[in-house]
Amino acid sequence: MNSKIEKSMREAIHNLEASKIREVANAGLGRSDVLAFWFGESDEVTPDVIRQAAIDSLQRGETFYAHNLGLPELREAVAAYMSGLHPKIDASRIAITSGGVSALMLAVQALVDAGDEVVAVTPVWPNLTAQPAILGADVRCVSLVPQGGQWTLDIDALRAAVTSKTKLLIVNAPNNPTGWTLSRDEQQAILDHCRKTGTWILADEVYERLYYEPTANRCAPSFLDVATPDDRLVVAHSFSKSFLMTGWRLGWLVLPPALMDGMGKLIEFNTSCASVFTQRAGIAALAHTEEITPRIVAHLKSCRDTLVPLLADIPGVQVAPARGGMYAFFKLDGFDDSLVVAKRLVAEAGLGLAPGNAFAPEAQGWLRWCFASKDKQRLIEGVNRLKRWLQAQ
Repeated sequence: MNSKIEKSMREAIHNLEASKIREVANAGLGRSDVLAFWFGESDEVTPDVIRQAAIDSLQRGETFYAHNLGLPELREAVAAYMSGLHPKIDASRIAITSGGVSALMLAVQALVDAGDEVVAVTPVWPNLTAQPAILGADVRCVSLVPQGGQWTLDIDALRAAVTSKTKLLIVNAPNNPTGWTLSRDEQQAILDHCRKTGTWILADEVYERLYYEPTANRCAPSFLDVATPDDRLVVAHSFSKSFLMTGWRLGWLVLPPALMDGMGKLIEFNTSCASVFTQRAGIAALAHTEEITPRIVAHLKSCRDTLVPLLADIPGVQVAPARGGMYAFFKLDGFDDSLVVAKRLVAEAGLGLAPGNAFAPEAQGWLRWCFASKDKQRLIEGVNRLKRWLQAQ
């Protein structure tokens, strides 16, 4: 790159760290012998009924712009879906976005100015700390603490970090990569504290349906269960995980009423709108959710319960079953550089995992394994490859 052009780029963008997950995946591109578990998606295709809805929409010629905030039919369907899991949510609080990533970025754009203090709970998917940094925010992290492979939150440490100077708190639960999930009491404590400090909460709850603990609500605890519509709370969601729609790029935000007009403007200046045929697919997904999502969750739980005991039996491995999400997050004793280990596993074992230090410095030495595999035999073979590699060290 021309050095003068490179230097003219905003410093916040120039300083962004490239994805370590992509770095590992790129090392394995073109190799059919690699078992890839590095990305956060299932290898199962989107259900037929969802794909057909998009096909039918395209055949009808629905290739034009939609409302900035989304098709009214989809907003109503999302509101009904969310109201079935949480206290009633009106469609007027729903904004449809071009994916969960866009939802999160839009929320940060709406709330954060350059120089604002943002606190994030880590380890976490790196986009969540990069997005406020892109806008010039001062990002500070409060780390979860591992205990026997299970990560937990020190609620007092979080309260100490979030002060009246903190504009935004970012929380992802169920968490990528650790599987950590907030309890209802913890959510209430966080909300009460942020009300006192005047801090906004951005809750990334895209994994809420991928929850494996006994519950009557069919989902993980949500901030929506304890908040009022006018609380300083924005909740981000996506069709990607619970409906096998990662490539569709369709998500939504639940917002306080006062933010809706501004969010419509932001969507206009970012993407204009989500494509109509994709939104038709979203409507079909929600209409068939009881046929689709419980099956996905049951299969993922079976995948988790296949993989984690096998990993736990390997000497020197620290791991615990994730309460939510689609990942086994484990530590390999004696291997301190996650990125080096992940690259070696690709090159020497044909096993593709995500390095823990992609998610936070405190996750150095850990590896993330996405267990969303249509064929559980792939998980078993992956463990065998890991064992053979370890035995050769």
